Amino acid sequence: MMLRAIELAKKAHGEIPVGAVIVQDGKIIASACNRKEELNDVSAHAEILAIREAERILGRWRLEDCTMYVTLEPCPMCAWAIINARLKAVYFGSYDANYGALGSAIDLRPLINSKLQVCGGIMEDECNEILDDYFAKKRLTLSLRERVQTLSETEG
Repeated sequence: MMLRAIELAKKAHGEIPVGAVIVQDGKIIASACNRKEELNDVSAHAEILAIREAERILGRWRLEDCTMYVTLEPCPMCAWAIINARLKAVYFGSYDANYGALGSAIDLRPLINSKLQVCGGIMEDECNEILDDYFAKKRLTLSLRERVQTLSETEG
């Protein structure tokens, strides 16, 4: 299941590469990658989009018989949606010390006595590599823009 989430993360062109799948009875019923930039929608994180798809497919918002696999520990917005959708478990790849809301930076579960099971570090190296590559390219692009801007300012 995490392999599919990783494939999706790689398809998040121009986005922070995060992929998520929702599983019911051993089958993927919903999947998504980050589309915030593409949709111009702050809530279009992979987890939220996958939850919306699962709700549509199942015809209900309670997903207590489903689990999620996601390549990056969910942020507070996504963790809150996961908890409120009553998913039974979340398995994630990369830990997020800055924004992770299921144990790394904060843990939202105790706020509402959630029984959500969480397991991190699933295929962590592969998930970290995707994120590291994305941010390295992003830094390089920003660095090149700064150099071009500096050159044009000194020439102008």
